[in-house]
Amino acid sequence: MKKLTFFVISVLLSSGLLAQEVQDSTNWKISRQASINFSQLSFSNWIAGGKNSVSGVGLLDLNANYKKDKIHWDNSLKAGYGLMKEGDNELIKNEDKLDLNTKLGVEMKNEHLLFSTFMNFLTQFADGYKYPNTADKISGLFAPAYLTIASGLDYQSSEMFSLFFTPVSGKFTFVLDDQLSDIGAFGVDPGKKTRAEMGAAIKSEFKTPVAKNVNLSTSLMLFSNYFHQPQNIDVNWDVAINMKINEYLSANLLTNLIYDHDILIPLDNEGNVGRRVQFKQLFGVGLNIKF
Repeated sequence: MKKLTFFVISVLLSSGLLAQEVQDSTNWKISRQASINFSQLSFSNWIAGGKNSVSGVGLLDLNANYKKDKIHWDNSLKAGYGLMKEGDNELIKNEDKLDLNTKLGVEMKNEHLLFSTFMNFLTQFADGYKYPNTADKISGLFAPAYLTIASGLDYQSSEMFSLFFTPVSGKFTFVLDDQLSDIGAFGVDPGKKTRAEMGAAIKSEFKTPVAKNVNLSTSLMLFSNYFHQPQNIDVNWDVAINMKINEYLSANLLTNLIYDHDILIPLDNEGNVGRRVQFKQLFGVGLNIKF
């Protein structure tokens, strides 16, 4: 855990130095932002009760979009990793995400309509547990990992909104951890490390300022497997509200909603599982870094 923490922090801090080497041009629009959020709670003779706690989350958001003539190429990397310690309990993670997107499109007769090829890769950095049980992991690096590849029509009314649709796309689930693949975690067959699906996909993206120094961005991905219960649609919905306090301080509200019919969620300590909507919320105030 200590080695991983050092590695993640090093990546977040060094990314600024690496990004300085990228030269903006008239064809490229590049944005780079990182934030480090901290929170701390301390009690002394507090009659209402409570536990001392401290937490920190590092967030990285890189975007590099190219446009020349009829060619559009949009790229984004969103990463986050956070740790929390409560009282005398073991150090645990409270954020863990690595999300890479790239989309290459060519304008059709209507300049707002493109034929595009899209790829998304999603995974996490570290092992996950159903706390306070830290003996049996329930997830890890590339366990799961999701790769979606698709070609289709992409409607871009402006830089604020895009809607991508494909009737044929491939979704691949990877569970490269032997312990998790053996039990068939995340929808793979027991003992298998990969699962391939083919179906239709829709991805929409929207971003807009909602007030002074307050920006909203949201991304919704829907996928239906043609050959296995197509009525059960996979959902991955991200919402981010970024609030600039001043040049150096910012506040971030992030939510992520996931539903995948093939993923069985542990319901109790007796081995019962079921299908549930997954939801995560993160709010932090901290140091804002633009480079």
